[in-house]
Parts: sequence; structure tokens; C-alpha cells
Amino acid sequence: MSVQPIDVLYTAVATAEHGRDGRVATDDGKLDVVVNPPKEMGGSGAGTNPEQLFAAGYSACFQSALGVVARREKKDISGSTVTARVGLGKDADGGFGLTVALVGSIPGLDRRAALELMEKAHRVCPYSRATEGNIEVTLDVA
Repeated sequence: MSVQPIDVLYTAVATAEHGRDGRVATDDGKLDVVVNPPKEMGGSGAGTNPEQLFAAGYSACFQSALGVVARREKKDISGSTVTARVGLGKDADGGFGLTVALVGSIPGLDRRAALELMEKAHRVCPYSRATEGNIEVTLDVA
């Protein structure tokens, strides 16, 4: 797969101090959080962690992509939500890898129609496109 150039409309800038056990802040001051490893990984769990931040960003982006697809197809997704579950674990090479499960709740659509819309949103969402072939991403509806 070749990398396609894009016309950048916005650039987010964040700086981390002390990695997974420190602080992350954006250059505009809108996000400034303490990060700590979760208790499941031997950390204090006192702050947020990179996987929670990734889940928040992915779910928000995917919900927007769902809206784009729904508008194109003139489908009502009022009251819908998208939940991202980001897993972190060891891979076969002894390093770490991520998994993502995206679960959509779309009250106005039956299961089949909701899944079809999720699949189309998956082809539109920038996060989905960025993770394609790198991270296992599953789609489901609640």
C-alpha cells in the first residue's frame, strides 16, 4: 500500500514527559493530563493512559465518519454512540501490540443495516485507514 499525500487542514501537537508515567499536554493547553500505567500492568492507575486516549480519539473520529456515511445515505443515526475498546498486549515477537473493537449503538437501524453502515464508516474514518493492516480492528453493534 502506498502512502497518499494529503492537503493538511489541521495539525495537533502534543508533548509527553516521562512516557507512560508522566504527563501529556497539547501546545494549546486544551489537554493536559497525568498518564500512568494501568493497575493491570503494574502501575498506579491514578492517571489516564495512552490506550484510553487512543480509544477516545478513535471513537470520536469513527462516530463522525458514521455521521458522514449516514448523511450520504439519508439514514437517521440520532442517539447513536460508538465505543472503542483498545487492548494492549504482547505480540509474537515479544513486543507490544494493540487491538481495537468498535461497537456501535444505532437505535434507529436493525442489526444488519447498522453493521453495513459501520463497515462503510470504517472505510472513511481516518483512524481506521491509518490502522489498516497494522492493528486488528473488529466491528460490532450493540
